[in-house]
Amino acid sequence: MGRQAVTIRDVAREANVSVATVSRALNGHSNVAEPVRRQVLEVAKRLRYSPHAAARSLSSRSTQTIGVVLPDLHGEFFSELIRGIDSIARTSSRHLLLSSYHGDPEEQASALRAMRGRVDGLLVMSPYAERPGFLADNLPPLPVVLISTRQDEPAWPVFEIDNHAGAVAMTRHLLSLGHRHIAFVGGPALNHDARERLRGFRDAIAAQDGARGSEFAGEFDEASGHRAGCEILAADERPDAVFAANDMMALGCLYAFAQAGVEVPHDIALAGFDDIPLARFVHPSLTTMRVSIAELGGNALKRLLAQIDASEPAAAEHHVLVPELVVRHSSGGPAGSAQPGPGKRKRT
Repeated sequence: MGRQAVTIRDVAREANVSVATVSRALNGHSNVAEPVRRQVLEVAKRLRYSPHAAARSLSSRSTQTIGVVLPDLHGEFFSELIRGIDSIARTSSRHLLLSSYHGDPEEQASALRAMRGRVDGLLVMSPYAERPGFLADNLPPLPVVLISTRQDEPAWPVFEIDNHAGAVAMTRHLLSLGHRHIAFVGGPALNHDARERLRGFRDAIAAQDGARGSEFAGEFDEASGHRAGCEILAADERPDAVFAANDMMALGCLYAFAQAGVEVPHDIALAGFDDIPLARFVHPSLTTMRVSIAELGGNALKRLLAQIDASEPAAAEHHVLVPELVVRHSSGGPAGSAQPGPGKRKRT
């Protein structure tokens, strides 16, 4: 037979104080004399008493936990996003309850409903939200901050990336190097970020005389990038450069080119988007649009915590992070040279 769990009443009896005093001492309330607090803590430690999280949340109306609902957990983008969120959570003594819905709206709705009563607030990334009112119908009545989520009728604070401007800047950079035929590897068709990056690419190509673009399907992962890279090499005409809508696909392309003996950037230029940590360590190092991914997640959580502490609804604010062009070796011209291009740029 297992050992019976120690209760708060056991601690109170052993410390010779009331249950209320034990609760106040364990929760750090100031109206407990220091000798009494030390006594309660010593007894609780000796008896190995662990407060029941659900009971504490009922009494304090706080779980000290933040819910995070993301479309996926795979890949360096989400790893960096979670790292930024976790950094702020730790400094604020908050825990994270993390869930992924793999791009499935029904799984997302289930994940959101499951957060009810378990968290003090929600961070939600929903780039696939296409149906009007979907979020409003499924979000529990909690403080909410959105990340990279399109709202038909803005109702919550949102932190997002200026994907269109970033794609325009990268396409202009490739054009500035003399590349006139650029292939674009896109992301999921229903993903709002992917759509905006495609729109930026198309706009930049249309604005440049003599430029033309070709488009290949991708899913924001290495496998689809590799598949697109193979399709690009098998096309009747090889493009001068490839712009992948995220770094993971760019790395997949890079592998496909290496397998075929095609040298980057001598035979074909290559660029990505996001500046995941791995981008600078591959060979050749990857030219990309730098998104401060960890900062994006951290700032979103800071805003959510301010909303929770204020105990009032937040305005539908719109915070936009502008990506920065980072020029590395993969985008050089046929001789490996790089010329200054328009817009803000950084060489690392």
